[in-house]
Amino acid sequence: MSELNSAAGWATPVAYEVPEGVNATDDVFDQVVSRPNHALFARKRDGVWAPVTVVEFAEQVVRLAAGLIAAGIRPGDRVALMSATRYEWVLCDFAIWSAGAVTVPVYETSSAEQVAWILRDSGAVATFTETDEHRALVALAGAVTPGRVWPMTDGGLARLAAAGEAVTSAEVHQRRAAVRATSVATIVYTSGTTGRPKGCVLTHANLVAETRNVALADGVGDRSLTERSSILLFLPLAHVLARSVQLAAIHAGAMTGHVGRIADVTAELAAFRPTIVLAVPRVFEKLYNTAEHRAALAGHSRLFRAAERVAVEHSRALQSGGPGPLLRLRRWAFDRLVYAKLRAAMGGRVEYAISGGAPLDARLGHFMRGVGITILEGYGLTETTAGHTLNLPDSQRIGSVGRPLPGCSVRVAADGELLLKGPNVFAGYWSDERATREILDEDGWLHSGDLGRLDDGYLTITGRKKDLIVTAAGKNVAPAVIEARLNAHWLIDQTVVVGDRRPFVGAFVTLDQDTFADWKREHDRPATATVADLRDDPELVAAVQAAIDDANKAVSHAEAVKRFRVLTRPFQIGAELTPTMKIKRQFVLAEYAAELDALYAAPSAALRNEKRVAP
Repeated sequence: MSELNSAAGWATPVAYEVPEGVNATDDVFDQVVSRPNHALFARKRDGVWAPVTVVEFAEQVVRLAAGLIAAGIRPGDRVALMSATRYEWVLCDFAIWSAGAVTVPVYETSSAEQVAWILRDSGAVATFTETDEHRALVALAGAVTPGRVWPMTDGGLARLAAAGEAVTSAEVHQRRAAVRATSVATIVYTSGTTGRPKGCVLTHANLVAETRNVALADGVGDRSLTERSSILLFLPLAHVLARSVQLAAIHAGAMTGHVGRIADVTAELAAFRPTIVLAVPRVFEKLYNTAEHRAALAGHSRLFRAAERVAVEHSRALQSGGPGPLLRLRRWAFDRLVYAKLRAAMGGRVEYAISGGAPLDARLGHFMRGVGITILEGYGLTETTAGHTLNLPDSQRIGSVGRPLPGCSVRVAADGELLLKGPNVFAGYWSDERATREILDEDGWLHSGDLGRLDDGYLTITGRKKDLIVTAAGKNVAPAVIEARLNAHWLIDQTVVVGDRRPFVGAFVTLDQDTFADWKREHDRPATATVADLRDDPELVAAVQAAIDDANKAVSHAEAVKRFRVLTRPFQIGAELTPTMKIKRQFVLAEYAAELDALYAAPSAALRNEKRVAP
């Protein structure tokens, strides 16, 4: 594949070829032999994180798989799993596989219509559920018999395991051994920015190839993710990225803890003290924004700005020969004053973070590395079993999403679309041959729908084909760059750039509810005032405009935002956002059609938050 290594394509040699006899459960049961008493997980018990050893987890998996077999689950049956991120999610996943069945994850935030579609489309014969609300949604769908809707809490799993006492562990292992690499492991339904979710069929070979090739990538399995590492997972395990990271942690022997509520993450970071975290860019933006804002309130803005400049300079120097003695000394001084406090907010031991799901602003990436937390940003799809490219610890190029992982290839088509190939690429969509043919060509290249460019193998994402805006003047605008810059601002939560077939580029902006409350206190506005009350407030408009002026520096004049509208409420998961925080762009444009028209109307009192960008 070396002929691909050019500006038009890049391939990284495979590090691990998946044998036919391997499946995704092997990483647990192999460790039962090699290190049975190693702590593979930690669970919250009586308010304290308590370890779970390899052998304890394996025994629980076998007992629960026996319960599934006793309940009549057959090889190849689809079993749905609807829950927040928690230890029991992983336990059920491995039990389903060990019984020879197929896991169908369902986001805990899914609507009744989405739950019904996934259960019926997949042909699920049983469902694990976490809450009464989940069970009500499953019952409403009417796709699964009530006797096969198993609660994951209140002793539900113990009762299912007890019902399988007559099934021997030998029978379970016989089922497990019959699962081949080519067997279907899971059907992961895309979170669906448009239309109904499609079921991505991922085999055990896809999962194992992803996990083991990542482990063999430079600087991963030998340093950043090892048996001495610990990782706190709080993103949805129903999403393929969190699931793949969980499997990679199990393969490495890293200890994993789980947090199901975002509101609990800050406290649990301090209690669990992980060495690595997985997050979307918004988490790092919030960390930076909170630190910046607290510094301002304490009268230390100049100190924070100086520390930020040094962190960014230090990180950039690492990509160009290394920092000199003076820069190292300045960084050491700011480490004691500023950086150590930022690391402490993430538990104090985090050295690496994995970022995905949306673009990470390059300056923020440099800042975090300068602080001492290296963010490994990558790129992939559900259809590629998560990561296809990754910035590795020893070969980072911040601003890019890294080079292809071992075994993976990337091509850039004539129109800029990214074509992907590798052992992690999915087998196709469940019961949808037409959609499969549309995304997988005859040569096995997956047409991603994303736009990008390659530079010495490093991939930079420039946008999404379906999100590309063509203004009335014929200018092509990819929204991703300016949206990422705006979303990094302390006052802004989400941004949607608009302007398709319009005379200029505009934007919808939603405000971060926490920092909006801070802004009101600092500007003597009533605490009860809503965004709707204040969105035309001159000082608030000026603050948002300043963020837009700064973001516009990253793009050409034709791509710059000329007008904006502050929307009156944040975007909601399940409405404007997918469970992985991706914008449902077409939904937003339809939902806010009146706001869009107002944005492009003649200037009026309602558009005082307008400012033309000077040529």
